[in-house]
Amino acid sequence: MPNEANFLDINLLGKEYRVACPADQRTALLQAAHYVDGKMRDIAEKTKSNLSERIAVMAALNIAHEHLGLNQEALGQHQKIESEIRLDIDELRGRIIHMEAELDAVLKSE
Repeated sequence: MPNEANFLDINLLGKEYRVACPADQRTALLQAAHYVDGKMRDIAEKTKSNLSERIAVMAALNIAHEHLGLNQEALGQHQKIESEIRLDIDELRGRIIHMEAELDAVLKSE
């Protein structure tokens, strides 16, 4: 095959699949395949199921749920940081206004 480098053979739940893959993404795809295979094996063991399609769907749902949960967690952290920054800026503005008032009072008394 002339574009052999553009394909990667991965193994999921004992079955081999050939997938298209840019050369610079091979390591990442192998890691992803290893992760998915582990999820599929966990589900197969827990459910005592041998139906590959069902196991694949359940693994996909679990992985999507994890991913979305991480995104929500990251969004929550981002919002918390933004809120803290806003509080810091508001506090800083208050200090500046107070210092300006003190300077004005000192300058007026001279």
